[in-house]
Amino acid sequence: MKEIFIGNYGLEQVGQTMTATGWVANIRNHGKLAFIELRDREGLLQVFVGGEIEDFAKLEDIGKEDVIAVTGQVVQREERFVNKSIKSGQVELRAEKIEVIASSKALPFELDQHAHTGEDLRQKYRYLDLRREKMTHNLKLRHQVTSTIREYLNGLDFLEVETPYLTKSTPEGARDFLVPSRVFKNQFYALPQSPQMLKQLLMGAGLERYYQIVRCFRDEDLRGDRQPEFTQVDLELSFASEEEIRALVEAMLKAVVKKTHGLELTEDFPTISYEEAMSRFGSDKPDTRFGLELKSLTDLCQSNDSLLIKKALDNQEEVMGICVPDAASAFSKKQLSHYYQEMKEFGCSRFASLKVENGQLVGDLASTFEAENQELLARFEAKDGDLILLVMAKKRRAQEALGHLRIEVAKALDLIDPSLLHFLWVVDWPLLEWNEDQSRYQAMHHPFTQGIFEDGQEPDQFRSHAYDIVLNGYEIGGGSLRIHDRKSQEAMFELLGMSREDYERDFGFFLEALEYGFPPHGGLALGLDRLVMILAGEENIRQVIAFPKNGTGFDPMLESPSLVDQRQLKELHLELKN
Repeated sequence: MKEIFIGNYGLEQVGQTMTATGWVANIRNHGKLAFIELRDREGLLQVFVGGEIEDFAKLEDIGKEDVIAVTGQVVQREERFVNKSIKSGQVELRAEKIEVIASSKALPFELDQHAHTGEDLRQKYRYLDLRREKMTHNLKLRHQVTSTIREYLNGLDFLEVETPYLTKSTPEGARDFLVPSRVFKNQFYALPQSPQMLKQLLMGAGLERYYQIVRCFRDEDLRGDRQPEFTQVDLELSFASEEEIRALVEAMLKAVVKKTHGLELTEDFPTISYEEAMSRFGSDKPDTRFGLELKSLTDLCQSNDSLLIKKALDNQEEVMGICVPDAASAFSKKQLSHYYQEMKEFGCSRFASLKVENGQLVGDLASTFEAENQELLARFEAKDGDLILLVMAKKRRAQEALGHLRIEVAKALDLIDPSLLHFLWVVDWPLLEWNEDQSRYQAMHHPFTQGIFEDGQEPDQFRSHAYDIVLNGYEIGGGSLRIHDRKSQEAMFELLGMSREDYERDFGFFLEALEYGFPPHGGLALGLDRLVMILAGEENIRQVIAFPKNGTGFDPMLESPSLVDQRQLKELHLELKN
């Protein structure tokens, strides 16, 4: 075992005879002398090979990614030869003996950081891709995050408890991954989408403080921040308020950032309500690293004589917009047309772009807002050279459309500083949302969330003790206070349109547990992959997972999923149909 990784060699090793083992990243043979860039997981070390040593001839047969051992003396480089781009740049190893441990055949792609290689090829040879410095850094960062979280929670007397992977399928949430049982004919296990009920049962068991860094599974459509299997930091605690849980998680995240980035976050994370997030940013996971906040103009348009405005207001539509500073000439007609098409897909009946020139609106619909010109400019705090983008649609559609447009415009104009870390709590969530396809209410978070009820409210007005933690426009975690009595839990299931027969069948074991003295409790789950992705400055969680699936859910290296033997299907009492 190495006493020190070669990438960490420094002045402390000068004068010592060391045996350095690693991979050949590069070799430059000048005939009478040569330089080898030797790599291990901590970085590069330059090896100087003089032509006088017996093993010099071996260099003819050494190629990139061969594994070698070099014995020699560590020497300090002259000041003019110091390489400040690597940790070991002040020293080099003067080779005395070279041993080839393992040879590599020609690589399917270059491992250079700047080489452009297709992702499927990189994933097919993932074990090679992980040799790249960037990928190694990402996995080390992931380890830093998980070890910091464990250290923090252990220090607060949390117990790390494992929960089973073979669980029961329930109707709420995304599609389950199902596992057929060989022993119980025609019956299936489900891989857990989260250990939600199990961690609550641990609170009922009296453990009081639990956490787990756990693998979860959801059979849903993939995107850059989703995988069919993912890891979450799951925690639950009894006898704690919502504020106490959020303070605990906030302190934990600050400890993580201090460890990974060396940043001391001293201020409390901002907290806004769900409604404020939607009205200001058009998103329940707003990116607050830039402005472009939404403004409603509906109140200014009540006396507008334009048929277009009248029609929108008669349809209970809202007039909303964003103001983009100094962007009057930033977009071509083609780009604005593209944005218009996107707004139509969000259900907006109208999209308009207005420039501010000489204190007046110019462009689409400028004459429509002639009477409101000054009030509109004041609402946006707009000045000459600014661009105002407006939509008309039902309130929630208008907000979501502008929330999307806000991000698109910010990216196009490079308004987002990637070095910033902006955390944000979103609280006071609706308890329920209406599912048009199923003509019923569904839980905004999950059916175990504790509601906040007031007399005279309709179901869509109920709020909840739920809270999400957002970082740079990504939801990295969500939690809530939980229901902890059977009567309230049954009432929640009935709000979701479930019959007594349905919830007794699917959740009977859990409902019974609530009758045995269940403590008040709550918790939160953090998406580990997503958190590490942001901290690493990546845009896809595949970059921070050792062996991920590709964008279709396929693993090019393992060639999984794959067909299985008929004998295996027979043992499981299954028969495939074309």
